[in-house]
Amino acid sequence: MASCGHLSRMGTIRGKSNIAAARPLAIHPRSELGRNMAFPINHTFLDTNGIRMHVAQSGSGDLVILLHGWPELWYSWRHQMAALSAAGYHVVAPDQRGFGQSESPEPIEAFNILELTADIIGLVNALGEQRAVIVGHDWGAQVAAHCGLLRPDLFHAVALIAVPFLQRSKRGHPPTQFMKRIARDNQFYQLYFQEPGRAEQEFEQDVYLTLRKLLFSGSGDIALDQRPNYFFGKDQGLLDICVSPNELPQWLQEEDLRYFAAEFERSGFRGGLNWYRNIDKNWELTHFLIGATITQPALFIAGERDQTIVLYSNAYETLENNLPRLYKKILIPSAGHWVQQEKPVEVNKVLLDFLATLNY
Repeated sequence: MASCGHLSRMGTIRGKSNIAAARPLAIHPRSELGRNMAFPINHTFLDTNGIRMHVAQSGSGDLVILLHGWPELWYSWRHQMAALSAAGYHVVAPDQRGFGQSESPEPIEAFNILELTADIIGLVNALGEQRAVIVGHDWGAQVAAHCGLLRPDLFHAVALIAVPFLQRSKRGHPPTQFMKRIARDNQFYQLYFQEPGRAEQEFEQDVYLTLRKLLFSGSGDIALDQRPNYFFGKDQGLLDICVSPNELPQWLQEEDLRYFAAEFERSGFRGGLNWYRNIDKNWELTHFLIGATITQPALFIAGERDQTIVLYSNAYETLENNLPRLYKKILIPSAGHWVQQEKPVEVNKVLLDFLATLNY
């Protein structure tokens, strides 16, 4: 098991200042996003846990950190940044390790859950803060949960979106072995991601179309009979079972999609896919978390049409046991996996109501 000393590598890195000199975004088709806000979105780069991290931030006040999932960016939180900063919070949304303009180390093992968690602990320190509320969506929810588990002194409240708290399993075999058993003669998408280069080759042939398909197919707008299954034939790729819409849904404007596509065109998909390639490594590293619960005030939000709730139905049903101070668990009607983008008004209200209950 890797030492938990990884989590102490925060603050100044190799003698450098925590706050790197800000530089303009190389690609930002929607640069007008911040101009009509009371608190514009500012961009900078911070050194944390040995990497340079791109950070979007807005507002002032108590710190709220927003962690995106796959295949996303800080930009997935654009609506929440506006609402929370206007309500008096300092809102920070990084491109996580391997995404967007943040650094993407070469070794696959550099993307294990302890490194990802250390990135965010170091981010809080680089910002000069002593505590934060942590909010995570999809893979970001897993990082947020580990931040809450490992540093409750630093993260005094936790909100998880789309993916419920996945308590460390007592299972005696690595997760991918279990996945292979349930997949049988098919492919499970997380297994499809395991071979380096395979999914990258599929996704990077046409990045714009890849994201158009993935974002629409995971949303609440896709017809029930067109929803992709998590399992597909061994002669297929993931995009073969996804759908490109005739017209983009209202929540995903053309300029939004082009921003996502421009960033993934530049960075590629390798960094984000390496998160999946650490599933077994994460299981090995977190034996000490078997039975651990998140004891801080907590919130869970998901879209009613999000198939992730079906995939992790047991974790969803037992949330109250594993989050003993759960404020609410809410399924938002008509929304799919990208709930904070699909239904920003509803998500913002729930988040603000939760934040208002916290004792700062």
